[in-house]
Amino acid sequence: METLFLTNPANFSSPSLLRPKPSKHKDARSACRLGTRSPRCTMDATLGGSYNYENILKFPRMHVWDPYKRLGLTRDASEEEILAARNFLLEQYAGHEGSVESIEGAFEKLLMASFRLRKKTKINLKSRLKKQVEESPPWVQRLLAYVEVPPVDTILRRLFLFAFMGGWSIINSAETGPAFQVALSLGSCIYFLNDKMNNVPRAAITGFAALAIGWIVGSIVVPMIPSVLLQQTWSLELLTSLVSYVFLFVACTFLK
Repeated sequence: METLFLTNPANFSSPSLLRPKPSKHKDARSACRLGTRSPRCTMDATLGGSYNYENILKFPRMHVWDPYKRLGLTRDASEEEILAARNFLLEQYAGHEGSVESIEGAFEKLLMASFRLRKKTKINLKSRLKKQVEESPPWVQRLLAYVEVPPVDTILRRLFLFAFMGGWSIINSAETGPAFQVALSLGSCIYFLNDKMNNVPRAAITGFAALAIGWIVGSIVVPMIPSVLLQQTWSLELLTSLVSYVFLFVACTFLK
């Protein structure tokens, strides 16, 4: 048998006997040359094809169900701490695809839970406010029927305007009184009210009423303030005008 095997030339020319078996590393390099995109291919390209795949760090908590425990956090962790833990772990285990997917999955679960909690809290707040309004006395409900809450940017713009008027009045208090600033504030208030009411007479009456109420309240409240809390150069007229600015701001911003 041995003689027949050695003397038979076909045994030496058989491809199945002479061809070496391909290794796993060679298969991986072939896949990279064919255009397959994976973390391992990237590492091979970076390290010149000599990377040892067994040295890739593997995330030890890949299969932990609780996303907080998976990221190494407590349940009272803030959104900033969650984001920091996610970024840190991704840097540590960037070479292992399963680890990256596990870390990203835990982060997305916590992100969605935080979003649902904020949405639920907002809805509950609106429901509580609506319920309190419905349970309030009739005169309160009639009063609230004339009130609306505008967008935040509208509130901030008008607050800035009347705060500017107040600062301007304080700066010029030593030279002239605040009559000019009060007149500008009243005109601005009537303009904003007419923009919502589309009724100039009604807007003018509402603006003058807000100014009168603010001036009366200021004349009563300002003398009650201890003098040690006020600048000696601030007159009663100036302080009363500051109170009037508050009423004008509230009237033109929140009244329908």
